[in-house]
Amino acid sequence: MIRIIGICLALMITGCSNLPESVSYGPEVSENSRLLVDQYHIGVDDQVQVNVWRHPDLSITVPVRPDGKISVPLVGEVLAGGKTPTEVSEDITQKLTKFIRDPQVAVILVELRSHEFLSRVRVTGAVRAPRSLNFRQGMTILDVVLEAGGLNEFAAGNSTKLFRKINGKIESIDIDMFDILNDGDMRTNIAIEPGDIISVPERTF
Repeated sequence: MIRIIGICLALMITGCSNLPESVSYGPEVSENSRLLVDQYHIGVDDQVQVNVWRHPDLSITVPVRPDGKISVPLVGEVLAGGKTPTEVSEDITQKLTKFIRDPQVAVILVELRSHEFLSRVRVTGAVRAPRSLNFRQGMTILDVVLEAGGLNEFAAGNSTKLFRKINGKIESIDIDMFDILNDGDMRTNIAIEPGDIISVPERTF
């Protein structure tokens, strides 16, 4: 589980340009960090905090339920799963206008619990122990295949494919796994990215 160290740090106050000056990003939160969290799509079990300025009785901290929704006082059910914090903030703001004049809402990511699952790296097919692994910075194709026990006796190692989401599309990258393991040829031993899937086919006889 990834804890956002201070994402309470000033934390991704979204949809709240009208908040008082006392509520702001701290100088330690970079512009890139703000943009990254603003673009993050909330997932099931992520912990979110909803703050309604001047209405502490309406402010809550809750996990996103399996149906992707959260329950907000006065508003009721709000869909959070699959949306950015800004989009959820806008939805809540719109619904609160029926009860409060000019509501100002901040949706804050407290814990990104779903991110760990989305970031996992998976290796399937003709390896000794197909598995799903936590992504670690610096991992390569070789690291992941070794974690899976290496190729089994039926593997067509040089027909291995790496599947990666690039610009919204799944692309396949050819990997010469046999050459990596047996000849030390590291030309296709590329760095792993979160969400990658390695597929090792079996030989055809």
